Amino acid sequence: MTAPSTAPAPPSRGGRWIQHWDPEDETFWNATGEKIAKRNLLFSVLSEHIGFSIWTLWSVLVLFMGPEYGLTPADKFLLTSMVTLVGAVVRVPYTFAVALFGGRNWTVISASLLLIPSIAAFAVMKPGTSFDTFLLIGLLAGVGGGNFASSMTNINAFFPLRKKGWALGLNAGGGNIGVAAIQLVALAVIGANGGPRVLLGIYIPLIVVAAVLAALFMNNIENVKNDTGAAKDAAKDAHTWIMSFLYVGTFGSFIGYSFAFGQVLTNQFGRTPLQATYLTFMGPLLGSLIRPVGGWLADRYGGAKITLWNYVAMAAATAVLVVASMQKSLPLFVVVFAILFSLTGIGNGSTFKMIPGIFQTKALAKGLEGEAAVKYGRRLSGASMGLIGAVGALGGVGINLAFRQSFLSYGSGTGAFVAFLAYYGVCFAVTWAVYLRRPVGQSRAATAAETKPKLSYAEV
Repeated sequence: MTAPSTAPAPPSRGGRWIQHWDPEDETFWNATGEKIAKRNLLFSVLSEHIGFSIWTLWSVLVLFMGPEYGLTPADKFLLTSMVTLVGAVVRVPYTFAVALFGGRNWTVISASLLLIPSIAAFAVMKPGTSFDTFLLIGLLAGVGGGNFASSMTNINAFFPLRKKGWALGLNAGGGNIGVAAIQLVALAVIGANGGPRVLLGIYIPLIVVAAVLAALFMNNIENVKNDTGAAKDAAKDAHTWIMSFLYVGTFGSFIGYSFAFGQVLTNQFGRTPLQATYLTFMGPLLGSLIRPVGGWLADRYGGAKITLWNYVAMAAATAVLVVASMQKSLPLFVVVFAILFSLTGIGNGSTFKMIPGIFQTKALAKGLEGEAAVKYGRRLSGASMGLIGAVGALGGVGINLAFRQSFLSYGSGTGAFVAFLAYYGVCFAVTWAVYLRRPVGQSRAATAAETKPKLSYAEV
């Protein structure tokens, strides 16, 4: 007979390392775990939020850059594409960093690193600066994209499986709002006839605040430290790459559209920077706010099911965008783009909910039980999230390059939307084939009757 667990006293706020962490133990969770996890979630969201703002900084700065800067629309799309690329690439080492340094320690470091691109942009943001210089400084802003990977990996370890969809959705959604936030701040700055340096002057002290608060109130978890081998194991698993492909369609769309939306409005519909900024913040805001809803729906109905039907809706919305783009209907274009942003948010939440469920299912299929199954699932899902987040962000690069080529070839974004529509169709097919399709001749009742555990992902 197993003795009832007793929850250890929570560490003091001054404590840096938590020696024992078992969120699946309900006694521990109710007594001490939930309070600690939510506190770390709060300050993780703040740091990630500002990281997203700095990552997408150049999507706003290019709107300040009028003819006097000497940049073509193709130059601007190339600039934002490269910023997105760096943000995707750095997600891989940022995932490793949590295991090497601890979640709290790395949050402090990664927040502090945001000062470099912000101060550098403040120094060069003026007419007469060469495109190569803008490109180099823009690449530095890519470090903001890495904050997502380390934050999600860290928060994944704090919450039990039954709460991961909500927690990861809230963490990512709060971070994603950083895209809309910097666009709203830019709107206020442009409306007040301020320049880009005013915008940067607002964010530099906010970065310092985020780093200090993370240092004061966050914790490291001892049992997720120094496990870089998990990333290697996750990279060998086919599901890491399948989920990466699906996440390209959801998060890649979100971040790609966030960078490109304002430029599409100015180049295709003739909006001024101020007019474009009035509209651009709505899409990222909706996509960010609804992401926790995607996680909640996935907790309730299964991530694979929500992801599948979300791709149907994304494809339908994109088809309408093709029509709006061809007819040059700005009202229809803006409304449907806002809907598409919302759908990317739902898909972001549901796909990330699938990840811990997939590895937990694999653990059970291997015959693992109890704490052994939990540790296996947590270890691989945490590592895979960084890789999936990195590959998914590459979708943002593809979207900006697709828009660049579409404007060069056709003078509009119509060609790019057709390509996106096709991709969403493939994502639908992959989700159904891998995670929902039953083997031929196998019924649900027959599956339930099996005594040997089978690998089934329909409810992940």
